[in-house]
Amino acid sequence: MATMRAYVLTGPGEGSVQEVPAPVAAPGEVVVDVERVGVCGTDVEFFTGEMAYLHQGHARYPIRLGHEWCGVVSAMADDVDPAWWGRRVTGDTMIGCGHCDRCTSGRHNVCEKRYEIGIRGGFPGALAEQLAVPASALLELPDAVDDTAGAMVEPGGNALRCVRAAALAPGERALVLGTGTIGLLVAEFARGLGVEVHLLGRHEPELGFARSLGFTGVWTASTVPPLPWHAVIDASNGPELPALALELVEPGRRIVFIGLSGTPSLIDTRTLALKDVTAVGILAASPGLAGTVEHYAAGDVDPRPLVAATVGLDRAGDVLAGRRPAGAGPGPKLHIDPRS
Repeated sequence: MATMRAYVLTGPGEGSVQEVPAPVAAPGEVVVDVERVGVCGTDVEFFTGEMAYLHQGHARYPIRLGHEWCGVVSAMADDVDPAWWGRRVTGDTMIGCGHCDRCTSGRHNVCEKRYEIGIRGGFPGALAEQLAVPASALLELPDAVDDTAGAMVEPGGNALRCVRAAALAPGERALVLGTGTIGLLVAEFARGLGVEVHLLGRHEPELGFARSLGFTGVWTASTVPPLPWHAVIDASNGPELPALALELVEPGRRIVFIGLSGTPSLIDTRTLALKDVTAVGILAASPGLAGTVEHYAAGDVDPRPLVAATVGLDRAGDVLAGRRPAGAGPGPKLHIDPRS
């Protein structure tokens, strides 16, 4: 049996690179040679043991993480279009059952029986030399989207969905809570629409990096100015910030929630009603993936400055534990190249 190298997380804070069986394409699937994988907050929560799915029965150790990825199709099942062979691709994280009302109405990202690659239901992720994935989940990457940007399509899709949900018009003003990968990508997409974008963060290195990307309105909770905010997008993990978003947003406008805190967040629904505010939750990049590829290819948004460093698979544990490699840049995202 052919084997490959993969990072296997066996428990909170415990994992290693192991030799595991190489994937074989099941009906409807392809095998991708993985070239780049991003590590995100969800992966870190699995590493710490805080991820809610572990406690809800949707996931368990051992687990192979990795849902932000790109690579090249190297094999496929007999029922898959052979034109996929050799194509550079990324893919959707959410794999629905394909039969329920949610799936057939285009909401497969909230299918009750869904798999989430590298996250939910035991579907192995991309922190490995190869990944099996349904061909129906693939998106082809044009040459203008390199490996670094290709592995940023998934977080970009989440960010683009946030901006769409905020329903902003050019010249309006948005406040983004959080200066991590999603917050910065939200800011980039919103700026591309002609929105006046401000960001709220906590620590000076992060605030300084946001300014280096050309955002001049970068604040802390104590310095944010009393401006009319036509949308507030919470891309943080602070349990107190959803309430702040509701406090700051203009009446009759929108707050968008994509960040998840480790403990429950509370808002006063009386304020929500009395301000006539619309609150939108975002789960998954699925409806935003194709648009993100288009924006990246056109150069409207360049996610690559957010990637601080790319390391080999043997450094995956260090990255998950929060140890940044020597010489890493100031960006919030770290990538892994499973080939090295």
